Amino acid sequence: MAPPTPLLAVRGSEGTVLIRGPPNCEEDSTFQRDSRPGRFATYSKDGTLFGWCNGSKISIVKVSDGLSVRTFDLPKTSFLEFSPLNTILATWQPYTKTQDNPQGDANLQLWDVQNGNLLKAFYQKKVETWCPSWSDDEKIAVRIVNNELHFFESNDFDNIANKLLLQKVSEFVLSPGPGPSKVAVYVPGSKGAPAFVRLYQYPNFGGPNSALANKSFFKADRVAMLWNKKASAILVTASTEVDKTGASYYGEQTLHYLAANGETAAVQLPKKGPIYDVAWNPNSAEFCVVYGFMPAKATVFNQKCDPVFDFGTGPRNALYYSPQGHILVLAGFGNLRGQMEVWDVKKYKQVSRPQAADSTFFSWCPDGEHVVTATCSPRLRVSNGYKIWHYTGTLFYKQETPAGSELWEVLWQPFPEGTFPERPVKYQAAPSELGSTEAKPAQAYRPPALRNKPPTASSKLHEEEAPQDLRTGVPADRQPSKATLKNQRKREAKRAAKQENMSENPEPQCDPAPTNHPAPPTTGDPETDKKIKNIKKKLKAIEELKEQQAAGKPIQKNQLDKMQKEAQLLKELEDLELGV
Repeated sequence: MAPPTPLLAVRGSEGTVLIRGPPNCEEDSTFQRDSRPGRFATYSKDGTLFGWCNGSKISIVKVSDGLSVRTFDLPKTSFLEFSPLNTILATWQPYTKTQDNPQGDANLQLWDVQNGNLLKAFYQKKVETWCPSWSDDEKIAVRIVNNELHFFESNDFDNIANKLLLQKVSEFVLSPGPGPSKVAVYVPGSKGAPAFVRLYQYPNFGGPNSALANKSFFKADRVAMLWNKKASAILVTASTEVDKTGASYYGEQTLHYLAANGETAAVQLPKKGPIYDVAWNPNSAEFCVVYGFMPAKATVFNQKCDPVFDFGTGPRNALYYSPQGHILVLAGFGNLRGQMEVWDVKKYKQVSRPQAADSTFFSWCPDGEHVVTATCSPRLRVSNGYKIWHYTGTLFYKQETPAGSELWEVLWQPFPEGTFPERPVKYQAAPSELGSTEAKPAQAYRPPALRNKPPTASSKLHEEEAPQDLRTGVPADRQPSKATLKNQRKREAKRAAKQENMSENPEPQCDPAPTNHPAPPTTGDPETDKKIKNIKKKLKAIEELKEQQAAGKPIQKNQLDKMQKEAQLLKELEDLELGV
């Protein structure tokens, strides 16, 4: 059975519409376009339902046939969200009060999707944490109320089943996946005490040893917490509003790791500067970080927080793993030029370098083959529109918003895990009438007086760093090929066989010459002897560098390049000694 075609929801000043994904990229005929400006739109977690509000009412339809499921007369609604099993619709509207009603009305409402009944209404003034968090099986739901976490079981919102009491708790994140559910909570620092993040497993909240893990840190005005897919670990990005050293306009950021087994660590980032983006690979075994002053670095770490692969430096501030975890996109959006680097994660090999200028939004299609980039208002009010790409850099579809209109949001339809299996990574651009927009190599600005002269090291604005596989210490573009490794093994086997023959058939021993300093063996050719002497001198220098590296002494880039030539020098020495 062929996999389904994902739909793309498009919301803007001209209304809300559903677009069928590649290869057709046309308007879905089963969905009746809503021409009124859309306030908010969302899919259910399994992608079977689509809901939106337009300033007049909330509408819910089945995605498969476009038939209406339910409508709610809630014109002031700003946000809505489905529970994981599509049983409840949560809606939020701004909290207001009048002289006649000084207490105001409950503005967070929970509705039964099937019959449309109001299950519960709460007062929720803050928009940041407006929606309750459900576990995937809906056995528990969590709300933060007056610095307390209230837990509800089986969607019974009339009775609080459990509470987590922590002084001044300000944020929480419920773990994904099947139970038992875990919750991460953040408590800001105060009066010289550090801030901290703790992990708990529901419902074990009592006692001094109830926390699964605890990590405290300073320099934290706010945090962003990110669970991996298996809920075995969480990453915490701590940020301050102001960098007191004056080094960064963006404040200071630090990255911390907490595991459900109690392990904690501060992730060490080699380059100073802001942390732009952090993401887990869907396999939950590694994560990637984009960080450092421009040009920014990007590094993959394992669960021990050890670096695995360094993508070098480049104009980037965002990263996106494919839903299957086999492809990684590093991108520079916002105030950067929209350059994207597409990488094969398993081989750590670059696939393409497309460019989507002026983009403010990026999202993977659930099929793991296509992506959408968009320029949306209010971030950018000109040149609004969206593009659908293949990850090899081919542009499949392009839609520009007419002048005087605005695009506000594009949203892919989600699907249950396993709907789209992982496919082999392609390196050849997919065919398309619109072609590709491979980014041209960026060239640094050079003053007119230097443009006709060869570039020098002093004329470079930044020292560029190449990608490097940190498991081997070899730059990615200098990894030996399979043929090179095969030839190297042959040479080593030949050398070993030669030494074995020499040990079995030793040459007759001669009386040593009556000299204190025996002369080194010669080939009879002074020029060849000179070459052998120079190569041995270089190999000796490489051995000294290896000893320094093993002792923990930092190695410079030119010294690392010298160490990479060891195999080549050994082959040259062998050829010279054998008279090849």
